[in-house]
Amino acid sequence: MPTSTPPLREAARAIVLDTEDRVLLLRYDENGGFWATPGGSLEGGEDHATATLRELREELGLDAKAVELGAQLAERSQDHLVGGREVRQVEKYFLARVRAADVNPAHTTQPDNIREHRWWTIAELRAAQETVYPVGLADLVTATLEHGAPVRPVVLTG
Repeated sequence: MPTSTPPLREAARAIVLDTEDRVLLLRYDENGGFWATPGGSLEGGEDHATATLRELREELGLDAKAVELGAQLAERSQDHLVGGREVRQVEKYFLARVRAADVNPAHTTQPDNIREHRWWTIAELRAAQETVYPVGLADLVTATLEHGAPVRPVVLTG
């Protein structure tokens, strides 16, 4: 029986770091609960950088002027359900530097079932018992802090 490839869904995500190099993650209850970086699918005509800034405004109440958007650090391709429909999501992860005080959940416009946000140290990420996406986030952030952005985006699995 032939199998078909799910439709492509392009997404932009941000690895948000504050001035103390903590990582901002969002908690969702679906699929047993998990933490993930902010982001979502591209809208018509958007490039990934523009979508990243829009998602930060929608999910975190961040004004684009408060975000220092950096290089693309990674990419991940994953088949999963979105709105009950299977898609192949291709995510591009960008470094975003912000001041923790500029994150304002009261000004979100698209909370997307986000239950809470939390700043994590690298040590807390490594010790996390909860599910965190993307897999390997602590290693990616550590490498970026130690060596700068990769020449080519890292390909993440899982």
